[in-house]
Amino acid sequence: MPKVDIIAAIATAPGRGGIGVVRVSGESLLDLARAVLGKDPVPRVATLSNFLASDGSVIDQGLALYFPAPHSYTGEDVLELQGHGGDAVLRLLVCRCLELGARPAEPGEFTRRAFLNDKMDLAQAESVVDLIDAATTEAAKTAMRSLRGEFSHAIHQLVDALVNLRMLVEATLDFPEEKIDFLAESDAMGQLAGIKTRLEDIFRRAKQGSLLREGMHIVLIGQPNVGKSSLLNQLAGEEVAIVTPVAGTTRDAIRQHIEIDGVALHFIDTAGLRETEDEIEKMGIARAWRAIEHANVALLLIDAVKGVAPADLEIISRLPTGLPLVRVFNKIDLVGQGPAAISSGGVTDILLSAKTGAGMELLHRHLLQIVGWQHSGEGLFMARERHLSALREAREHLDMAGAGDCQIELFAEELKLAQRALSSITGEFGSDDLLGEIFSRFCIGK
Repeated sequence: MPKVDIIAAIATAPGRGGIGVVRVSGESLLDLARAVLGKDPVPRVATLSNFLASDGSVIDQGLALYFPAPHSYTGEDVLELQGHGGDAVLRLLVCRCLELGARPAEPGEFTRRAFLNDKMDLAQAESVVDLIDAATTEAAKTAMRSLRGEFSHAIHQLVDALVNLRMLVEATLDFPEEKIDFLAESDAMGQLAGIKTRLEDIFRRAKQGSLLREGMHIVLIGQPNVGKSSLLNQLAGEEVAIVTPVAGTTRDAIRQHIEIDGVALHFIDTAGLRETEDEIEKMGIARAWRAIEHANVALLLIDAVKGVAPADLEIISRLPTGLPLVRVFNKIDLVGQGPAAISSGGVTDILLSAKTGAGMELLHRHLLQIVGWQHSGEGLFMARERHLSALREAREHLDMAGAGDCQIELFAEELKLAQRALSSITGEFGSDDLLGEIFSRFCIGK
């Protein structure tokens, strides 16, 4: 990427708003800034300015912020024009910057330049999007910790420990006659055990953070009129689904997002699963089964008055293998029974009333237990699946290195591979394809 390349983009969300920001980054932006502002920008000072067109007319009026390199977000010269938040005026500002030699920024290109100019590592760059996309307050706090470098710092400490152990092993390879005493005296296996312990702690915290980022998709299934829509309304705290005594009222999937203990839960209310001749209802049932295929958990609602019916067993038999199932016996208010959670044979039954709300806390706690949520977001890392995969890979290599029959040459190789897997998290090792995939998911102005 040439240093002289200047990029420009709207950095705020599209649509009508009080403030809109156009961001420009590149080398030597002073000429462009003078042309737009009609004067020299003052570094790192918000200055009220007119934003000028090529003929000297005023496009907009707002604040100009100029950050000379390298003390900027991207590490290059950065100019931010903060004007009124209308699509038309922001497009005019971008067009003016393009007239002056800039080009439209690609998705994530500002943050990509920040990464390439060592303003942040790869894990921090990814946390920018995680912070923007955070659906809960806990997810936002965790993303900010990763953006500030806490996850990267933990990985770097682990890599440093691996490097020290590798130095010891490589030195031993240079003096093979000393290798037994040297490794024993340096407690190489003890150091390896300590690294593995620290890795497990990071993995646990990263996995919990990944849950905050991704949330959990829960599908509500069952026969018609067992109370799926009523349960969704109770979970949401408002009437988001129509509830009637008529079987087959719900024809299409209804989605609702709620937060429990900082974890985003994405509920999908589906059409009642039954044999029907109604073509529209058939389409809804087909969509219900597709939703089941992509769910993390299935809640099978059963009428507590009628108990488990053959149709319920038929639904269970068709569920994907390995999909966690919770049987929810609804309408306990009609049978005079109190709420309860009963586990037997690997299946948990939750007894509740979607009408009165009795037993809802039991359902909340059990859902969090299924996904392994253990505590609040304190100390967690906002991790992605690629981070977890890298940590798993590093763990496998460390396990191979710790095998009792591992020769010292293989021991050294496994340590090197473990270090490479960990370093891929922060970007020390990574292909251009990986970087392109990551930054393509950003918005244009980032």
